Amino acid sequence: MTLGKPACRYGVTMLALLLSACGSGVHYRPVSDSPVRIGRPYAVRGTTYVPAADPAYDRLGYASWYGPESGSQTANGERFRPDGISAAHTTLPLPSYVEVTALDTGRVIVVRVNDRGPFTRNGRLIDLSRGAAHLLGIRQSGVAPVRLRVVEPSEADRRRLRAGEPAAPRPAVSGRVLADLRAQLAQSGANTQVIAP
Repeated sequence: MTLGKPACRYGVTMLALLLSACGSGVHYRPVSDSPVRIGRPYAVRGTTYVPAADPAYDRLGYASWYGPESGSQTANGERFRPDGISAAHTTLPLPSYVEVTALDTGRVIVVRVNDRGPFTRNGRLIDLSRGAAHLLGIRQSGVAPVRLRVVEPSEADRRRLRAGEPAAPRPAVSGRVLADLRAQLAQSGANTQVIAP
């Protein structure tokens, strides 16, 4: 049996992909919600971080984004997809799901945390993937004030986020609530536990 040109090209392409994957030495973990990993305490640039489950996590601070590391391995062992809807956090279990509210616009998204970071001391709570930053509307500003809250999304939203796609849209937060959250952030600073408005 002989292969036609399209089948032959397909076979050569697949062989090249397989060989390049073997040569990289990196073995990515399949994208899955189990097992959930908390991890041991670790230190970065003189700061010790203690991972822990915190279902009541609800903080104010700042979000930034990262994206040029396409194909890098996340702390969770998965392949980083810059245009997916994911994020990095210093201590939440991997994976976790968090709701991120932009305090400038009231826009709300859900992201899947599968990496560690940000490792700065300027009040940043979370590093969003480029896709998540675009969806939240903060890609141009680079850093934005946010509310970060652990959530348990539906299985349909979890499936979308595992595939790198956005969860179902969430309603924007009202101007009155945003004003209250911005005032709390201004008074208490970053990484402040939210007082329910």
